[in-house]
Amino acid sequence: MRAALLHSVWMYRGFILGSVQREFQTRYQNSLLGALWTVLNPLAMILVYTVVFSQLMQARLPGVANGLAYGIYLCAGILTWGLFAEIIGRCQSVFLEHANLLKKLSFPRICLPLVVVLNALVNFAIIFALFLGFLLVTNNFPGWAVFGVLPVLAIQVLFAVGLGIILGVLNVFFRDVGQLTGIVLQFWFWFTPIVYPLSILPEAVAPWLAYNPMAPLIQAYQGIFVQGLWPDWQGLWPMALASVLLCLFALSMFRKRAGELVDEL
Repeated sequence: MRAALLHSVWMYRGFILGSVQREFQTRYQNSLLGALWTVLNPLAMILVYTVVFSQLMQARLPGVANGLAYGIYLCAGILTWGLFAEIIGRCQSVFLEHANLLKKLSFPRICLPLVVVLNALVNFAIIFALFLGFLLVTNNFPGWAVFGVLPVLAIQVLFAVGLGIILGVLNVFFRDVGQLTGIVLQFWFWFTPIVYPLSILPEAVAPWLAYNPMAPLIQAYQGIFVQGLWPDWQGLWPMALASVLLCLFALSMFRKRAGELVDEL
């Protein structure tokens, strides 16, 4: 079944890539600056987090002497969390948004979540490239440890895709899921050490972060970019295994409910 699914996706690769291209072009087709906004928006965000917080507000990261450390810490967490939130947010509504397409055309339904993921990765690649450029210009590039981002990113995307597909299927049958997802993501963001370091948390609260699957991933990114440290692979393998299992469960659930999705829509 999985081989058949992969084969069908490969056969419709033109549809997937064409959809990604159309969505990217449609986003800026009526703006004067066009695709330049893909650079200006993330660049402004990076400058706010690094210059405003670290220089103007004099925010400092405990135990790190670098004046830009807190801004880099913020960017490492917020940029990667943004990718996670975009995949989750768009996957949970993708079947509802393309209801007419699902009813009129015959194609592998799994193509829709893949289009969402590829679009999110294109946006992230642009932002991430600007972030790396900023680190190079400010002499804060983490060196070879930057390649540790790739496996951490793969784990994060697998986890987001699996969770997003599950929520997307459930949202077709229970429309409250979409509303609840946005609320949960807000609480989840603040329950993850993105804008604050673990060292400032009360001792009674810190152990609870062990139940947050995003915490070790965000900490891995922050360790790479702030301190130039390779991720703790031993601490990440449970999350990697859980992400793979979640994806397999999501695909199984999707295959079983694919027919009912169209009827419900």
